[in-house]
Amino acid sequence: MYLIANGKVITRDSDFPYIENGGVVTQDDKIICVGETEKLKKEYPDAQFIDAKGNVIMPAFINAHTHIYSGLARGLSITGYNPTNFYEILDGMWWKLDRHLTLKATRYSAYATYLECIRNGVTTVFDHHASFCEIPNSLFEIADVAKEMGVRSCLCYEVSNRDGEQKCDEAIKENVDFITYCQNNDNDMLKAMFGMHALFTISDKTFEKCVKANDNRAGYHIHICEGTNDVEDSKKNYGMLPVERLEKWGILGEKTILGHCIHITEKEMDMIKATNTMVVNNPESNMGNAVGCSPILKMYEKGILLGLGTDAYTHDMLESLKVALIIQRHNAKNPNVGWCEVTDMLFKNNAVITKNHFGVDTGKLKAGYKADVIVMDYLPFTPFSDNNIDGHMIFGMNGRQCRTTMSNGRLLYKDREFVDIDEERISFETQKASKKLWKSING
Repeated sequence: MYLIANGKVITRDSDFPYIENGGVVTQDDKIICVGETEKLKKEYPDAQFIDAKGNVIMPAFINAHTHIYSGLARGLSITGYNPTNFYEILDGMWWKLDRHLTLKATRYSAYATYLECIRNGVTTVFDHHASFCEIPNSLFEIADVAKEMGVRSCLCYEVSNRDGEQKCDEAIKENVDFITYCQNNDNDMLKAMFGMHALFTISDKTFEKCVKANDNRAGYHIHICEGTNDVEDSKKNYGMLPVERLEKWGILGEKTILGHCIHITEKEMDMIKATNTMVVNNPESNMGNAVGCSPILKMYEKGILLGLGTDAYTHDMLESLKVALIIQRHNAKNPNVGWCEVTDMLFKNNAVITKNHFGVDTGKLKAGYKADVIVMDYLPFTPFSDNNIDGHMIFGMNGRQCRTTMSNGRLLYKDREFVDIDEERISFETQKASKKLWKSING
């Protein structure tokens, strides 16, 4: 049992939103009480006390779309890589990288990603993996690391025709095998989806294979209309819009996540809403790839469930939140839009997406909810409460201010030190793996 207290508590629970000096009590994987510090100390004298030192105690973050396979890419320079469009970014950087990812490199990509998640207060991730060098068992390698590191993970493999039929079939099988594993080993820290890359890399034959192989057992996690490639390919080769193509194959639905959704029409938005399909926005990645701005304001207006991801551009959800706000305002040429939309995406909707797939309650400090708790190093010098917390986060906080991270009741990070995680060993082995990967890529 833990008592994390002596801090400013932001619960995200509308019935009990803020405590000036309070804390949370956790037992096993659940929060059992939230209240004032002194009262909790008296009621739970045997709980292990974690002193927040006046800082902010709040629910941990959720990343609704990321890519573990990019974990060893930081600082990588590929010889001859000089992209001028989105396709060249994919082919020259990311596809080239994943074509060199061995199982060992995938494993250490996961270690690198999860260390960064924990440092930034992220305890739940929805990953979309690709390692076309070695596909079989790649999701199991990631799952093994996820269990070790204690980060709740929903995994899938990126099906694509880009490397031929054999690799495509291996990717389909990896999804099926992992879905079967997760269904046979029910664990609310590890779930599976059926992954697919962008529509312009997937033939109708492959869609047919995927739908048959999945057999309605899991939701789909798919990139759509990130660039204009999907739009052009769908219209030219299939005579329909990209979302219409997804509807044709039964991909849409309440368990499906559509990543990006930048170049979609209002008609397509209506189809997404009608099927209760989820959409995840990745603003920094979209800006970095120069592919455009997702019509978040219009989708929000239509009632589409919108989540926030990073596409692995960062593991700092507050950084992504800030960018989500300013790109919407910049795109709308209106400095008074976007606030509610982007904060809802991170602080409300990501928890709904998590509930949809893991069946657990997260995103609030409330009795009965999962014990996903963080302490942020933040001593405000202006008035602070639940009435203005989002403003403090957008203009005053970043992910690396996280000083303590608890996931599912397990203490992973305390006062900026990892708990029962050998960071030095992991970092050493990850360095070795990344050097070998970089050498392989650049010949």
